[in-house]
Amino acid sequence: MTSLSSGSADAEVRRATIRDVARLAGVGTKTVSRVANDEPNVAAPTAERVRQAMAQLRWEPDLGARNLRRSDGRTHTIGLLVGSVTNPFAAEISRAIGDVAARRGSAVFTSSLDEDPDREFASVAALMRRRVDGIVIMPIAPSQAYLQSEIDRGLAVVCVDREPSGIAVDAVRSDSRTAATIAARHLIKRGHRRIALLLDREDLWTAQQRRLGFLDAIRGAGLEAADCPILPGLRDSESSSLAVARLMKSDAPPTALFAGKNLITFGAVRALQRLGLQHRIALVGFDDFEFADLLDPGVTVIAQRPSQIGRLAADQLFSRIERPGPRPSEVIDVPTDLIERGSGEITAFS
Repeated sequence: MTSLSSGSADAEVRRATIRDVARLAGVGTKTVSRVANDEPNVAAPTAERVRQAMAQLRWEPDLGARNLRRSDGRTHTIGLLVGSVTNPFAAEISRAIGDVAARRGSAVFTSSLDEDPDREFASVAALMRRRVDGIVIMPIAPSQAYLQSEIDRGLAVVCVDREPSGIAVDAVRSDSRTAATIAARHLIKRGHRRIALLLDREDLWTAQQRRLGFLDAIRGAGLEAADCPILPGLRDSESSSLAVARLMKSDAPPTALFAGKNLITFGAVRALQRLGLQHRIALVGFDDFEFADLLDPGVTVIAQRPSQIGRLAADQLFSRIERPGPRPSEVIDVPTDLIERGSGEITAFS
């Protein structure tokens, strides 16, 4: 039997492999795999010898490797693909999913797509190489049909924040259309007839839904569409700030703004403050953010519930992983909250 103190110099100068551990412990690689994955049917003395060899060689199992899958066929890892990890909304979703995964003994591989379809394809491919058990994805590509072959082979997929295209999978999101209608009506009730909508990229599902909700309210109130401009393509606070500054200096500036994303709200607040209009131009933002109540005036928002969205998405994913098989896909709508803080309550006659 091989002594635990007789590891070769070659094993010490390169990264140890499962074969090195097996050779040092005097067992087969399958036994090492069983011990690494805490599987039964390994004698206690043998398991201890394997663990000592693992520690001596500083070897850790590659949970993505096929030959180290557990007896249940799972790697106990999931993937999380979000639009941007720097966005507070996505960060809260990520944190909530991580908490659920930790309680279920799974690790999370998180990647930021930066709203780039090519990165979505590449990130999914990387996760497939790791053989994750499931993916939570904030889709950005025009279609997610490319995932169907993986779903047919047992991959669990849940979309978050946005609905998918080309596949029928679970989705957990806010009802952006209804929420946008509520925000616009809130401004209309305060006498505003010239309301501008500031939006993200038009190809994003959420931006499309918020545009539809805004128009529902405008048309429902009998307002002139020409008096309610829609400015799309505002991806960050800087582009939003510049757009609002131009809008306020136009011949017919709006009396109210509806910002369709938290980063857009940041830019709108900055522009209004620079122009000294923060107490004259009403503002409602989509997504709450830290310190919104400390500004002057406080920012009225449509607050999503990202932690709840993340928890529900993770629960759906693990339900699919643990109970595989054909089931109808579900769309779960998480409520939003209109939080009045002052900016959205400025009247058109202020």
